[in-house]
Amino acid sequence: MPELPEVETVRKTLKKLVVSKTIENITVYWPKIIKNPLEVEQFIDALKGETIVDVGRRGKFLIIYTGNYALVSHLRMEGKYGLHSKTEPFDKHTHVIFHFTDDTELRYRDVRKFGTMHLYKKGEEFIKPPLIDLGPEPFSKEFTEEYLAEKLKKTSRKVKPALLDQKLFVGLGNIYVDEALFRAGIHPERLANTLNEKEITGLHREIVATLSEAVKKGGSTIRSYVNSQGEIGMFQLELYAYGRKGEACKKCGTPLEKMTVGGRGTHYCPTCQKL
Repeated sequence: MPELPEVETVRKTLKKLVVSKTIENITVYWPKIIKNPLEVEQFIDALKGETIVDVGRRGKFLIIYTGNYALVSHLRMEGKYGLHSKTEPFDKHTHVIFHFTDDTELRYRDVRKFGTMHLYKKGEEFIKPPLIDLGPEPFSKEFTEEYLAEKLKKTSRKVKPALLDQKLFVGLGNIYVDEALFRAGIHPERLANTLNEKEITGLHREIVATLSEAVKKGGSTIRSYVNSQGEIGMFQLELYAYGRKGEACKKCGTPLEKMTVGGRGTHYCPTCQKL
């Protein structure tokens, strides 16, 4: 599933491609993707004639802004946006097409059909699901060491599941939790409320640093992630832990191990991240 760096990269490339384009019509081949409004016809009618003015992001959600509306889109496992000429063929996995007045089309393709779209009047997007319950952005002034310490001290969960909780703060998924914990030298099964001040300081630093570096590299291409121009991310070349089971730790040489924590496959170094 794309995490914050991947979604931020999609946002940047999508913004270059679609801002100032006017929606002439929309074709929806898989109505279940549209979560709000419940009637697909209302979704289509609202956006007809609207011009895209910006593309934003909140956590792992894209927000496509028109003059009057905010379209909140989650890519889930396999969702992808691409800009095409209307004459280009498309396959059975293309489920929503935004037809523009300049004879181009923004196509949403999703092999697993897990993606979602919520349409709201501008200004309502942050006070309605799915954005209303999200925690602060990791690059925001609200996400301080003190904030992280306060939240972790209040939970008896293991630290990895706690960091995956988007109500705590947004953007981290399986890849970047493993990376941040490795870089901070914290075992993923540590109870969150047992971390001391020094460990929380280091964890906060590595969360921000890891995500910042991943954004600069265009995210991590794991399996099928590409941005809106078909380009792969390159941060996977920098990974210390995720996906490296059995390989030598880049710090100490110990073979990395994999286990399940909170139902998620988890990569770690048994030497650098002692429990």
